[in-house]
Parts: sequence; structure tokens; C-alpha cells
Amino acid sequence: MRKTLLKVENLVVNYGAIRALRGVSFEVSEGEIITLIGANGAGKSTTLHAVSNIIKKTSGSVTFDGKDISSAPPDSIVKSGLVQVPEGRRIFANLSVRDNLEMGAYSRRSVTKAEKQAVKKDMEKVFDTFPRLKERIRQIAGTLSGGEQQMLAMGRALMARPRLLLLDEPSMGLAPILVDEIFSVIRGINETGTTVLLVEQNAYKALDAAARAYILETGEIVKSGIATDLMKDEAVKDAYLGG
Repeated sequence: MRKTLLKVENLVVNYGAIRALRGVSFEVSEGEIITLIGANGAGKSTTLHAVSNIIKKTSGSVTFDGKDISSAPPDSIVKSGLVQVPEGRRIFANLSVRDNLEMGAYSRRSVTKAEKQAVKKDMEKVFDTFPRLKERIRQIAGTLSGGEQQMLAMGRALMARPRLLLLDEPSMGLAPILVDEIFSVIRGINETGTTVLLVEQNAYKALDAAARAYILETGEIVKSGIATDLMKDEAVKDAYLGG
């Protein structure tokens, strides 16, 4: 039986008078790809932000690797191994590809020679995953294509050596051929030992990549199960897979 890496219990988030999350609970086991799917406004991104403590929770708890991180500062959450790739990439547009990647290792900054060598090795691993980034290492990030910017955002997160990678809409705005490439990379990252929690509007791609899935509607989880089973579920097919 796999170890539970992330446990979210009864998560509630209010935006003023609006209740964005209504008691969301789910678990992610070590080594899995888990996906949250749902329509725009269902609460998918809010869930990730609450897990990362980027936004304030009204109530509920988040446990990562057996430790309660509900009130932990976001930077300490990153240091613990839980790293989010935000929707819209949020790269440093005025910095080079290299500088963006080095910023991803900020939490590991050290003057020691050994740590500098470790950061260099990690950057080479990122380039193995995303060869195009190596070709554009000195290029200003804001001049990259949308697909390359997504690769950079993911590469920057990998520089923090995540145990759990939170991906928020990684295929948004990308051409179909790039969507296939990004999902291939997500599988590859998972196969090298990184657990993945994926928020994605492309429900077919998300379910195809994931082991298990949770479906969010208006801030509540209304269905969950094995991803392949949910792909055959008539209600899921009608609502999210185009019948």
C-alpha cells in the first residue's frame, strides 16, 4: 500500500460572501498522478492555492508527508518539497531562461561548492527534459513561445526538487501538438519519482494521464474514483468529455 503524501480535509475558502470551497477533502499517495477536473469556477485553482497557502483558508487542514502545513508560510512549504506551477506560467519575463531556472533553486541557495554543483546538475536534468530550454538558455523568457514558457515554468519548479508537483492548467492556450508533448513530460516526471497533483480543463488528457481523479462542482467534490473508470462513466462523459 502506498504512503499518503498529501491529505486535505474539509477545506473551506471564502472570498467575501462567496464560498469558493465547501469542505473539500482528498488524498494523494506517493508516486501517483492525481487530477482535479471541473468547469471554470468550480474551485480547482483555489484548491491548489489553499494547499500551497497562497490564499487564506477559512477552515480545514492540509497535511504533507505527515506534517500539518495548514498555517505554514508558502516558502517553507516549497522547502518541504511541495511546489506549484501556477496557471498562466508566471515566469520572470524580463529575465533569461537561465536566471528563471536559478530562481527555482532559490530555496536551496548556498555558497558551498557542493550545493552550486548540485544546482548545476539539476539544471542539466531540466535540459534533458526540455532540450529547447537549453537551446534558449540566454534568451529573455518573455520572448519565448507559449509552449516554451510552460516548459520553463515546469523546469523552474523542478529546480526546487519537488516531492509533490502541483500543476495548474499546464495545457492552457497551447496548440494540440504541444499539449501532447506537455502531458508526455508530466508522465516522465512522474516516472522519475515525483508525485503529481494536476488541475486541468482538458478532462480527457487529465484522466488519461492520472491514476485517480476527483471532480469538483461549485466548490464541492461530487465524484471520485479510478481515472479509467471515470472516463467510462456516462455522466462524466456527457459533462466533461463531449459525450
